[in-house]
Amino acid sequence: MKNKIILGISLVFLIILGIYGNHWVTQTSTNQAKIQNSRMTPIIFIPGSSATINRFDQLFSLLNETPPAHSVLKVQVDRNGKLTYIGNINANDQQPFIVVGFENNDDGYNNIKKQTKWLTTALTSLQERYHFKTFSAVGHSNGGLIWTNYLEKYYDRQTFNLPTLMTLGTPFNFSEPSLQQRTEMLKDFIQASDKLPPDLTMFSIAGTDDYTNDGLVPIQSVIAGRYIYQKRIKAYTQITVSGDNAQHSNLPDNPEIVKLIQTNIINPLNAQNK
Repeated sequence: MKNKIILGISLVFLIILGIYGNHWVTQTSTNQAKIQNSRMTPIIFIPGSSATINRFDQLFSLLNETPPAHSVLKVQVDRNGKLTYIGNINANDQQPFIVVGFENNDDGYNNIKKQTKWLTTALTSLQERYHFKTFSAVGHSNGGLIWTNYLEKYYDRQTFNLPTLMTLGTPFNFSEPSLQQRTEMLKDFIQASDKLPPDLTMFSIAGTDDYTNDGLVPIQSVIAGRYIYQKRIKAYTQITVSGDNAQHSNLPDNPEIVKLIQTNIINPLNAQNK
């Protein structure tokens, strides 16, 4: 009698496990199909240290002067990895702007490593919500360092497709003005550069008034990005902008950078979606 009870319980357990397993497989297959068939190709922005998720508001206003308008969604990641979503993506918007910002937005290499882990949490959540695979990326200042660390340490080409990265005033060698004096971070990035996706197109933008710095970041620190990306990816382009709004904090609002984003990120994604 005891054996029959045990057999009955085991049978019920196996049936429940089978139903749950079948549901999980079906749900996973459905989600993967949605991701593979999705035409959404967002542009994901990361602000620099001490900046908030509102850092790119003026840039978005300038970009949205040229139709079609892009939705704006902001994701705040707190120190425990909890996500707060602000804004929404319109139903028919195939190319929304998404900002990922961090409650802990302090400077420093160790903090960049933490922020990169938080970025992966945000990207996983965003994909689960919106079922996209392809996206392009923009990073201002340390935001470009976070993207670089992500591409070398966490990026999975089976999960995501990132065709274009643009960095704005990113200090690949921190505040060091000499390329002969390489920081620990730059050395690490160069050492792991073979992990970068070979099909990536990268634009590194430097701002300057006098061709030495942008008021904060030495231009040689921005140029140091070539030692990480050049000859490792599909295409690497270094561009220097000057004139109005070429100072470090104003770079996202620089008219030339607005055009560069429109020409090199938005328009190619638009063509891809047609």
